[in-house]
Amino acid sequence: MIKIVECPRDAMQGLSHFIPTEVKATYLNQLLKVGFDTLDFGSFVSPQVIPQMRDTAEVLARLDLGVNSTKLLAIVANRRGAETALGFKEIYFLGYPLSISETFQLRNTRKTIAESWKLLEEMQNLCVQGGKTLFVYLSMAFGNPYQDPHNPEIAEEFAQKLRDLGIRYISLADTIGSSTPENIDQLFRTLIPRFPEVEFSAHLHATPQQVLTKMEAAYQAGCRRFEGALLGFGGCPMAQDDLVGNMPTEQIITYLDQIQAKLSINKEAFEKARLEATQVFFHEAMR
Repeated sequence: MIKIVECPRDAMQGLSHFIPTEVKATYLNQLLKVGFDTLDFGSFVSPQVIPQMRDTAEVLARLDLGVNSTKLLAIVANRRGAETALGFKEIYFLGYPLSISETFQLRNTRKTIAESWKLLEEMQNLCVQGGKTLFVYLSMAFGNPYQDPHNPEIAEEFAQKLRDLGIRYISLADTIGSSTPENIDQLFRTLIPRFPEVEFSAHLHATPQQVLTKMEAAYQAGCRRFEGALLGFGGCPMAQDDLVGNMPTEQIITYLDQIQAKLSINKEAFEKARLEATQVFFHEAMR
């Protein structure tokens, strides 16, 4: 079964104007009707660093979860954020960005990679005790612009250490659009059979012309979990000034429909969400 992770948090976090809480909640409630496997809906990080996400708790209180099977994911960057997220029974995943790049790790979480490993061990213990699941983004998995060491062997080493900590969800994250069909194929073909107990996701960034070739590379290499954002908005504001957007979810679905992959989403609800995304994001982008 193909799993799709919708990432409105990633799409919203870099916008310069604050999206009102009620607008966020209305949009997320429509996304919940689609039937995505997971919704990356918010984050518990410093409001000085990511002001767009300062209302995550308020947004969560407005979500109509009902009997919906979509799992909620919140990003955290330190123990305090993890402890806050653990206090909400509605949240299933706690997501932490671990980077192969030392430079980016410091920029993104103000921690070294060594400090992040210690924090991940603490977080994993907290999640086990609190009935949550830790989801790790292996950022800069396909290269970085900082001249930090990078190769597939490092990614494999990181995945091994994460597996040894008991972490079963790892997202191979592009972050800046440096992935290519070739390195996507190589990394997924290496890691998926090497760690069969781990569910790997593709969190890729791309220009519109690159989307289908990157999707095809990840799918053919065995990936069955894909992360995107409607309309292709988003990207980590800590990475660099010129960002390449997220993979547009509508194009992910187009590719999967073309190859007749089995999807468990409500197409009517998805179309309504796509139209609502146009109003939310283009209105904000034009301000």
